[in-house]
Amino acid sequence: MSKINRESLRENVDSMLKYSLEEKKRKFTESVELQISLKNYDPQKDKRFAGTVKELGIAQWTSPRVLNLEGYSVGNTCGSLDFCMLSRLKYIPRPKMKVCVLGDQQHCDEAKANEVPCMDVEALKKLNKNKKLVKKLAKKYDAFIASDSLIKQIPRIVGPGLNKAGKFPTMLTHSDSMISKVNEVKATIRFQMKKVLCLAVAVGHVNMSTEELVSNIMMAINFLVSLLKKNWQNVRALYVKSTMGPAHRIY
Repeated sequence: MSKINRESLRENVDSMLKYSLEEKKRKFTESVELQISLKNYDPQKDKRFAGTVKELGIAQWTSPRVLNLEGYSVGNTCGSLDFCMLSRLKYIPRPKMKVCVLGDQQHCDEAKANEVPCMDVEALKKLNKNKKLVKKLAKKYDAFIASDSLIKQIPRIVGPGLNKAGKFPTMLTHSDSMISKVNEVKATIRFQMKKVLCLAVAVGHVNMSTEELVSNIMMAINFLVSLLKKNWQNVRALYVKSTMGPAHRIY
């Protein structure tokens, strides 16, 4: 059960937006970030975690973990992460996120028609498993989607670089809408905790409405709490803030 008062959250989001859009308007679109401070959680002793929340789609797991969390898909094959869980965010938090299609000829043609960056098999082979080139590719884009006919070949063609960067592609079939799949990836947010007891994740931007931000924030919080060993007992504080604005404590 959520301990966040929706009306209080709405007031804090309104205050944050007023500061960013009226009092101190910047020349760029500020992101909105959810910041989490944890307690009674030992990263050395308790399991570190990683989780992914996304808007749409079905996860493909080879060996799903058995966790009874209604509304979440759970698994352990999300790149190099310990485990990840997929749920739904209603609104895309990072519309300018760069997604690249690693596709067969049909998907590359479709990507070009929709002005989506793409690479075919030959372009991938030219990387020659060069670690620096693969790392450069992983840095250039925020995420990748790949044709179902190509996705299993990617580790053999480019090596483990994309997987190590946590950017192994999402599968794209010919029955999928490419634009919908790209938007699905853009709506994905990832929680990852390693050695420190604080996390931060982008949940939107200041040009979104209050209700859109409240919806995304509530979903992200509920998802995060479900990952914690003692749920709300592990949460010290929660804040929301814009890129350049002050933090607003919501818990």
